[in-house]
Amino acid sequence: MEALLTAAVTSVACALLASGCGEAKKATAAPAVKAHATCAHPAGWQKLANRINAPVYCPGWLPDPLAGQIGGKWNNINSVSADRSYLESFVWQETGGGAAGGELHVNLRAYPGRTKIPTCRTGGSDSRNVPCFADPSHTVTANGITARLYTVNQDADSWHALLLWRRAGTLYTLSEHVAPPLTFDHVVRYLKQELAALVLIKPV
Repeated sequence: MEALLTAAVTSVACALLASGCGEAKKATAAPAVKAHATCAHPAGWQKLANRINAPVYCPGWLPDPLAGQIGGKWNNINSVSADRSYLESFVWQETGGGAAGGELHVNLRAYPGRTKIPTCRTGGSDSRNVPCFADPSHTVTANGITARLYTVNQDADSWHALLLWRRAGTLYTLSEHVAPPLTFDHVVRYLKQELAALVLIKPV
């Protein structure tokens, strides 16, 4: 497992460098989460909870410069499907000559009313159905949530380390891209920090 993860991280790094991402800026350690996490931008998350008629998790902390504001500068995907499942994606990238380079990319998903891992297509000429989240590893516990770490994921979560948990008949995920300036271990530490700072918002 360790060798496979190392190989995956190396592949991602090479792909990013080939695309012109440049050298990664130095990653900083995650700050301590406050005793009572708060949602800095609750309006958008409350609107999302109301729209899907299910609780959502607002990120109380994301790695700088990301901010968990739906509709904000770093929110590149704000998608709700017909089945009420959603994807909220936040990304920062720096590329080009003279840039420090690197990427930070965090996804939050939920599948209201279902706890089974969904199916994705692999794509390509030999496309087939596979679990969207696979290769489960150890559990991570924070903020009253016990989540399982998944290391092989599909679609918008490709090359991400992903935490998956279930609450009241709904499957939730939180994932982050393993890419410069972060190593796999650093991403897992960030995910635990992000998990500890989630704020549950219920529909009204």
